[in-house]
Amino acid sequence: MSLPVATVDRWEAATGGLLVEGYGMTESSPVALGNPIGPSRRPGTVGVPFPSTEIRVVDPADPENDVALGETGELLLRGPQVFQGYWNRPADTAETLLDGGWLRTGDIASVSPDGFVTIVDRLKEIIITGGFNVSPSEVEDVLVGHPDIEAAAVVALPKPRGGEDVAAAIVVRDGVDLSADAVRDFCKTRLAAYKVPRRVIVVDDLPRSLIGKVLRREVRERLMS
Repeated sequence: MSLPVATVDRWEAATGGLLVEGYGMTESSPVALGNPIGPSRRPGTVGVPFPSTEIRVVDPADPENDVALGETGELLLRGPQVFQGYWNRPADTAETLLDGGWLRTGDIASVSPDGFVTIVDRLKEIIITGGFNVSPSEVEDVLVGHPDIEAAAVVALPKPRGGEDVAAAIVVRDGVDLSADAVRDFCKTRLAAYKVPRRVIVVDDLPRSLIGKVLRREVRERLMS
């Protein structure tokens, strides 16, 4: 997950040190990108490729097709730290490692003109509604900007007749009575219509990992049940 800039600012104010973000995965051993350790770092991004590491941002449906600079797409990696494949899993290896040694990360990202990479979302968590792609993180950022919403998780829920709805599970602040219509009205002024949650469910808490990351899969399972 991307690290909120507000978290970086709070941590650095409390400690007097730097909180420097990077990026990697098991298949890249694990480090592939990182922010400079100093004033030139850029909070909210995962920095730039490590030495001898190359990146591409491609159309997830056609990884041979690179997207334009600044647009979002699936992040690909190539470098000496990229693994050679999964043990005894040739089908998974063929799906993940492309010709030329490019690793499909499954993460949606964008690259700034000066090369800093921003992680937007996991590809498998992108919501497809009415033919449009919706980033859960974008909708969550808007929701937590509401003064009465403490936390939010956005997931896809199936429509009765097929397709997906944008659904939001929200935790409201103590003593607040917040209606779903009020939440949607707030979102309508900040998001395109197709990104506004069709369903808003108030919950007591959100499931999180040991490092505090909201577990969207568990949120979806709870809402489905």
